[in-house]
Amino acid sequence: MSVEQYWFEDFTPGRQFAGTSHSLGQAAFMQFAEMTGDAHPLHYDAEYAKKTQFGKPLAHGLLLMSMTALGATPLSAHVEGSMVAFLEQGGKFLKPVLLGDTVTPVMEVEEARPASNPANGIVRFAVRLTNQRAELVLAGFHTYLIKRRPK
Repeated sequence: MSVEQYWFEDFTPGRQFAGTSHSLGQAAFMQFAEMTGDAHPLHYDAEYAKKTQFGKPLAHGLLLMSMTALGATPLSAHVEGSMVAFLEQGGKFLKPVLLGDTVTPVMEVEEARPASNPANGIVRFAVRLTNQRAELVLAGFHTYLIKRRPK
């Protein structure tokens, strides 16, 4: 079954796309550490983490940022035909995310503007990640190059 495709014109400021919640367990922490080489014990060693201000293993910041990706929302399937490129991202970590926490991403269209190539537009999303207590733990942005609707 085909999914409705969204084009540049469909991204109006304020439109939101909620993502799927994920619980962050030991396996996610270990896989991320293995993939990135970031094996600091703060991220996986419970005994080490008990002696820190966090008390439990702390999620890798880039693991959290990756959870705000377009693919972390149902939006991904809707831009298979219109996505040109991922241009830019940034974020700020506002609260610690610990082993066992559950996080949920939301993307909100912040800006949609013309690109230098008239066949495309640039869409900037505000991205947010909240925990199971509805606390904002990450705030950032992603910018994408999206095709205009075919005529």
